[in-house]
Amino acid sequence: MRQSFIFRNPSLLIFLACLAGFTLAITLLSHAYGSAFISTSFVKTLGKTLCLCLVAIAMDLVWGYCGILSLGHFAFFGLGGYMIGMWLMYARTELIIVQSLANAPIPATPQELRDAIGTQIFGVVGSADFPAIWMFAHSFWAQMALVVLVPGLLALVFGWLAFRSRVTGVYLSILTQAMTLALSLYLFQNESGLRGNNGLSGLQNLPGVTASQDFISIWFLWASALALGLGYLLAAWVVSGKFGSVVRGIRDDEARVRFLGYSVEGYKLFIFTLTAIIAAIAGALYYPQAGIINPGEVAPIASIYLAVWVAIGGRGRLYGAVIGAALVSLVSTWFTGGLVPSIRLGFYTIDWVDWWLVLLGLSFVLVTLFAPKGIGGLVDLIAGRLVPNRHGADYGPDTGSLQESEGRE
Repeated sequence: MRQSFIFRNPSLLIFLACLAGFTLAITLLSHAYGSAFISTSFVKTLGKTLCLCLVAIAMDLVWGYCGILSLGHFAFFGLGGYMIGMWLMYARTELIIVQSLANAPIPATPQELRDAIGTQIFGVVGSADFPAIWMFAHSFWAQMALVVLVPGLLALVFGWLAFRSRVTGVYLSILTQAMTLALSLYLFQNESGLRGNNGLSGLQNLPGVTASQDFISIWFLWASALALGLGYLLAAWVVSGKFGSVVRGIRDDEARVRFLGYSVEGYKLFIFTLTAIIAAIAGALYYPQAGIINPGEVAPIASIYLAVWVAIGGRGRLYGAVIGAALVSLVSTWFTGGLVPSIRLGFYTIDWVDWWLVLLGLSFVLVTLFAPKGIGGLVDLIAGRLVPNRHGADYGPDTGSLQESEGRE
């Protein structure tokens, strides 16, 4: 009997089991449903970390497996946050305005209500009119659809223009970074319709929900864990089978894959668009936990950090991307949160809040030079010692592929 995809890949079961166990443990240690051993702020940090792991999987899929070093995927992450943030700001402001006008002698008309909401949201940039891009902000489901459609359409158009022109390598990386920079500069303008440098704030307050942040943080942790599990499962399915072999072939030798008759541009466009959507979903879950989003979140440096996470974790390994993102995110919180004591050298004091980025850059250089497989390579090493030594030539190009002796069985 043919086994399902999950049971044919035991590593998936291990990952999903670890994720479920982690989520259950945090729930039981939280203020909302457990012993209150873990603070609500740290629960939010863990929930945001799961979202960063999801966008790292997207980065690993497009770079580690397809060979496209995109320095713009955090822009899609930010766009997802902006799309859901528009509904959160509108709905929350609408509730506040309606409550403030509840005791008015004359009920406000729908237009007066909308004008009051516009003044409350855009007064900070000297405006009261709703830009056209806010036309669906009142609808939760419409904005949820835009979380997928806006980043997906941007990736589709950009990828189609770039891949049909056969732009590859460092030139494609520069183009993706230029796209991110252009988007960031546009969002900094007040005329962008997204409050310019002020960004969208108060996103942690769910409209119509009276529960405390203790419960809301756990709900978002559950949603983030579910999204990460499904995203990991989807990515593993995409890179398996014939499709995954073609994608890895494009990474290793694009010209040969094209010579064999495959539509290289079509495969790359599919992966680029799919990973943009995954990144956007991660952003839509991340920023309600962060509480605020501004154009600085879309800056090119954020996408560079994303590539560093995947490189440290081990690109070309989905679990490596998760390990890298989780490790760097939590260590960053530890260093930049002032939890690590400064080191006094007499003539100079090392303040880790200022030196963390230097340490991160040094780690990236050391991993690139001495451990190109990243932390995931250690997992491969341990796993290789646990399985029997098989003999025979590889049938496929990847280490661990079907062996000659097994093919005859």
